[in-house]
Amino acid sequence: MYFAALLARTEDGWEASDTELDDVETLSDLADLARESAPDADDTVLVFIEQEDAWFGVVRVDGEEDPRVFVSNAAAAARSSYGELLLTDEMLGREPKDDADDLDALDLDGTEDGEPETEDDDDTDGSAVPSGPVGDAGILDDLGVSAKELLTLEEDALGDIAEALGASDVLETVR
Repeated sequence: MYFAALLARTEDGWEASDTELDDVETLSDLADLARESAPDADDTVLVFIEQEDAWFGVVRVDGEEDPRVFVSNAAAAARSSYGELLLTDEMLGREPKDDADDLDALDLDGTEDGEPETEDDDDTDGSAVPSGPVGDAGILDDLGVSAKELLTLEEDALGDIAEALGASDVLETVR
């Protein structure tokens, strides 16, 4: 089961709204959705995403700046369509995928089976997703949740984060 919410920091405190991620295909789309939810263009917006008992992610969007991302368990998130939104090649230390690579992978020589796979074709390009946290652990430092605290959160991590931010009541209204 998944949960996703947007928390916008305004002059009057935090405002929360639940959100559907069905039409979101990239991290850029998610950042745009967060910006649209902000009452003021310069507001800080946090996107909370969690898959119960498996992983959680926090995306921080400050105005037009690039989004900052933290994921509690990259390997678990990689098995999730919503987690894949957050796990960029840059975050995972991989070379960005080139469309030409997709073309090279196609079997265009007219044979049904293509070239036989060799052991060298296995996942040896360093593209394995690490188990454990990835991203910017200091994403919430200035909001009262240190990197050390973020890395140790487990059950109800998003609730604990919201409590530290003073936003637990507004988060519970959309949960």
